[in-house]
Amino acid sequence: MAYGQHQSFYLRDRWLSKAIKQLREDSRFFYDKEAFEKIGLGKNMVQSLRFWVVATNIVEENTNEQRKKVHHITSFGDVIDRYDRHIQFNDTAAMLHYHLTTNKESSTVWYWFFNLLEETAISKEDLFSIFVKWVEETENKKISHKSLKRDIDCLIKLYTAGEDAQDPEEVIQSPINKISLLSEKNGNVYKKTPNSIGEVGIIALYYTLLVYCSQKETYTVSVEELINQHGLWGRVYNMNRNLIIQALHQLTSHAQYPILFTRTNNLDTVKIPEIEPISFLESEYSRKVKVYS
Repeated sequence: MAYGQHQSFYLRDRWLSKAIKQLREDSRFFYDKEAFEKIGLGKNMVQSLRFWVVATNIVEENTNEQRKKVHHITSFGDVIDRYDRHIQFNDTAAMLHYHLTTNKESSTVWYWFFNLLEETAISKEDLFSIFVKWVEETENKKISHKSLKRDIDCLIKLYTAGEDAQDPEEVIQSPINKISLLSEKNGNVYKKTPNSIGEVGIIALYYTLLVYCSQKETYTVSVEELINQHGLWGRVYNMNRNLIIQALHQLTSHAQYPILFTRTNNLDTVKIPEIEPISFLESEYSRKVKVYS
């Protein structure tokens, strides 16, 4: 697992599109000594951006024939770049958040906060203490508390920066901020905010469900899984049972890929069409962009 890889910088607006543009020209861009000048960011910000593009599944890190690290744009990243490179749609922000919170090895604190932490409202001090305890119980090696504190600070800023900031350097909202998953209460208490279907976006909900089913090699899930399973709606998007049921009813009427939602004897099951997540996303976004253009 990884800690403190973001260099204390939360993801900024337009960063992802800047990285994709450079990586299309040079898969070794992040190892170019002049990278910071080419992209117009500070050296530490460039290192931070390297973390963010991988953690959000926009880019994957590989090794070339010379055994040097390279970065290639994923199928997901390609779709986002072609249809919503500036993250204007809530669906896009929600899917970036989804990949961030299910990437346990790269973005550990996000995985822990949304999938494992049971508290829905907590002070920053208690949040840090619980995270430290979890890391010490999970890791065989000692992790710097300073690094873990930076993780907690960055997680909070990703969802709340710009809402009521006194620091002029923290007035810029991240592209993920728009889906309102975390809010600050009474100055030092942070609350996981229940999401509406509209804030997340029905495309994002269907996409994350398809990814989950593809990874598990099953096309049937239960409502209980959707509520409680790591990587699904209840955990990742703070959705309660009622919202999940509403979203499922909407997806039964999907024009091209309707789901089958069966409710019998308190055993609520959902059958998903066998479609590749990226194929679905390509279809939905091509139609969505036509509507908004």
